[in-house]
Amino acid sequence: MPMPRRALAAAVAALVLPLSACGSGGDDGGSTDASGKVEGDITFQTWNLRANFKSYFEGLIADFEKKYPGTHVKWVDQPAEGYPDKLSADAAGGTLPDVVNVSPDLVAPLARAGLAMDLDKAAAKYRSEYLPGAWAGHQVPGMSGTYAFPWYLNTGPLFYNKALFQKAGLDPDKPPRTYDELFADALQTASRSGGKVATLANVPTIEDFGRYGVTLMNKQGTAFAFNDTKGVELLTKYKELYDAKALDPQALTATPESSGKKFLTGAVAMNPGSALDLDNFKKNAPSLYRNIGITDQITSTGHVNMYVMGVMVNSHTRHTPAAVAFAHFVTDAQNQMSFAKKVAIFPSTAGSLDDPYFTKEDGTDETRVRIAAAKSLKSAVNYTPVLFSDQMKTALRNEVAKALQGKESPEQALDNAVNAVNRLLRQG
Repeated sequence: MPMPRRALAAAVAALVLPLSACGSGGDDGGSTDASGKVEGDITFQTWNLRANFKSYFEGLIADFEKKYPGTHVKWVDQPAEGYPDKLSADAAGGTLPDVVNVSPDLVAPLARAGLAMDLDKAAAKYRSEYLPGAWAGHQVPGMSGTYAFPWYLNTGPLFYNKALFQKAGLDPDKPPRTYDELFADALQTASRSGGKVATLANVPTIEDFGRYGVTLMNKQGTAFAFNDTKGVELLTKYKELYDAKALDPQALTATPESSGKKFLTGAVAMNPGSALDLDNFKKNAPSLYRNIGITDQITSTGHVNMYVMGVMVNSHTRHTPAAVAFAHFVTDAQNQMSFAKKVAIFPSTAGSLDDPYFTKEDGTDETRVRIAAAKSLKSAVNYTPVLFSDQMKTALRNEVAKALQGKESPEQALDNAVNAVNRLLRQG
C-alpha cells in the first residue's frame, strides 16, 4: 500500500479485471492444500513500500528463509501510481506474483476471476490469530471464502486549527462532535472570514455517506442504495457549505495531499489524518503545530472508518505451502507489531491492540493519537464496499460535483450515481 504523508488517508483505487483473466494461470497452477513441505522460489509484491521500509522487508525475508531452508523469496515493489493497472495486466498475462499486497477492493475482482486463493480452505488454522472484523475484510459479496490475510489497519482523528476556530468566534477547546455542529461551525467560520477560510477541503465520498449513516447497499449486497433520504440530506448539506465557501472551492478536484497542504497553510480549518501528520506539522508548520487540535472522527453510527490492507496468495502459485506460509509470516502478530512500530499503522492480529504501545500514555500528542486510534479500531468499520470499484468512485464524484455546482439537484445526482454504479456492478 502506498504510504503517503497520511498513511492510508483515503481508500485505495480498485481495479477492473476482465473475467476472461480467470484462465490466465492455465492448469499448471497450485491447489489450496498448504500442508506440504515449505520450499521453492516465490515472488512477493508490495505497494510503494521499498523507499521507506527496505531494511524491514529485507530482514523479514531473511528471517523467513532462515526458518524455512530451501525457500527463496524475490521481493518486488510497485509504485503507487498505476498499481491497479499493473495488477490487472499481470492477472491477464498470467504473471501475477505468488504473494501480493492488496486491499479489499483490489482483491474482489481477482477473487471473482479465480486468481485469489480461498484462505478459509488453505489457511483456516490461522483464522483465530486475527481480529474477526479484519479477517472478514477480504470477503467478497456473493462468494464464500476469504481471499487475503489481514495485514495492517489504519484510522485517524480529525485535526483542527485552534487559531482559526478562535478567529471565527468558536471555542477552540470544543470542536464539533456531531454533523450538525460541524456544519454550523463551518458556516460560521466561512462567514466570519469573508469566505477566505473553509472548514472542509474534500467532497463526500462513499465512506462519508457510510459514516453519516446512509444505507450503502441493499441487504442482499447485490445493488447500491445510497440515494436514500439520508444520502440526499448529506449532499444537500455539502451543497450549502459549497455555496457559502465553507467547503473549499477547489474541493471538486482535491486529493488528500492537496487538502493536507491547504490545512498546513491555514486555508482550511479541519482535516482528517493520522499520527504521522503530527511530525509533519512540527517540522513544516510549527505555528500550526502550536495551535493543533485533535478530535475524533465525526460519525452518526458510533463507528469510525477503518482502512484495511491484506496479503493475497495467487491461486495459481506452484508452491502453495511456501506462498501460504510466507503470507502468514508477513502478517503474524510478531511481524505486524514490528511493522507498526516503524510507521503509524495498526496490527490486525487478535490481542495486539492491547499491547502497552497502544494503551499506555506518555504525555505526547503522538501517543495520544495512537492510543485513541487503537481503541476506536476495535469497533471500526470499513465503509468502502468491497465491490465499489475505481470507476464507481469516479461516477459518484462526478455526480456529486454536478450537485455542488447546481447543475443537478442532490436527489437527481445521487439517483444518477446509483444507476451508474449499479450498471457497472452488473457488468462486473
